[in-house]
Amino acid sequence: MTLKYVNESLTFDNIDIQELDQTIQTPYYLYSKNTIDKNVDEYISELKNINSLICYSVKANSNLSILSLFAKKNLGFDIVSGGELHRVIRAGGDSSKVVFSGVGKTDEEIEFALKNNIYCFNVESQGELSRIDAIASLLGVKANISLRVNPEIDANTHPYITTGLSENKFGISQNDVLSVFKMISNFKSLNICGIDYHIGSQIVDLDPFIDSANKVLLLINELEKEQIDLLHVDLGGGLGIGYNNELPISRGEYVRSVSEVFKDKNLKLIFEPGRSLIGDAGILVTKVIEKKNNNGKKFIIVDAGMNDLIRPPLYKAFHKISSVKEHNTSKDLFDIVGPVCETADFFGKDRRISANIGDLIVIEDAGAYGFVLSSNYNSRPRAPEYLISDKDVACIRGREEYKDIIGDEEEYLK
Repeated sequence: MTLKYVNESLTFDNIDIQELDQTIQTPYYLYSKNTIDKNVDEYISELKNINSLICYSVKANSNLSILSLFAKKNLGFDIVSGGELHRVIRAGGDSSKVVFSGVGKTDEEIEFALKNNIYCFNVESQGELSRIDAIASLLGVKANISLRVNPEIDANTHPYITTGLSENKFGISQNDVLSVFKMISNFKSLNICGIDYHIGSQIVDLDPFIDSANKVLLLINELEKEQIDLLHVDLGGGLGIGYNNELPISRGEYVRSVSEVFKDKNLKLIFEPGRSLIGDAGILVTKVIEKKNNNGKKFIIVDAGMNDLIRPPLYKAFHKISSVKEHNTSKDLFDIVGPVCETADFFGKDRRISANIGDLIVIEDAGAYGFVLSSNYNSRPRAPEYLISDKDVACIRGREEYKDIIGDEEEYLK
């Protein structure tokens, strides 16, 4: 994160945020191309001598300009919907480097992906195998598939973003995956190309990554005994960032450690980073519109709401919050809340901060799962997005207006 105070004013990637208040209305998202490039280059540097493919996880941040940055770095993409594939194509991404994950792919999405020659489907159930085979047969093509195995590893993260346990909806049980691989030979329009796993998100400890890799390695050995040869192993994503002074493992340490597990296998390694590429590259800028005191409980009310950033109430996620003006006055304890008509509309509780009405406040590390999870709840327009590139601040998505929220509803008024 490139936030620092210069002359008592907070800067982001050397841009004075206070000066932006003259031209940009709050709330808004602001991203740093320099930080994105640095994060990507760390992965690329570690993988330069390894047969590998980096597939950015589109769900983390799907703005076309952001996707275009990754496409220009020759990255692939991990998608979970037809809409995300459409975005990748419109952003100039290479569909032949796309892996399609997710438990609920529709027939229409499968057909759309096949017509655009994606690299492979990460299949999560036996029923999905049958549907992909039938659709591929109708189109006269062969579908590349890998099976997503559930390795039964506890990633020690929030239960809503844990994906590698039997109680989760994702993947095929490790007890069943071998038999499912064997039955694929019965399908004439499927081509086995790999095995896939993903144990969760915001993981800051190396052990779950290594444990799951070793479990999958055992499965690969079993497959080899059955003369089932793979072309790749997809290691998923999940590498965390330091939201609250955590000390997450570095991108380099992560890549080196999991790559070591598969060093004796002639397999392409596919990585699906999302948060670790974009999370610390974005902030949400908002403005103080009111302060109040309820029997000693103090609140700072800002113009952004849970419809703009839902991670704190949804995951109990922590984001650092900073005042753009570096005040010399003492800092009191405040709950930082928004205007949405919900008690859950908060960004941080009991935060020590000094800010006055009209001051700007920054919610840090908001590049991932920020705008993509936003909504029009309370009929609030979604915030615009801006990108800092070469000291230039460019709008990459405009602010919605009331007419955008209404859309075509008036056409159906009786």
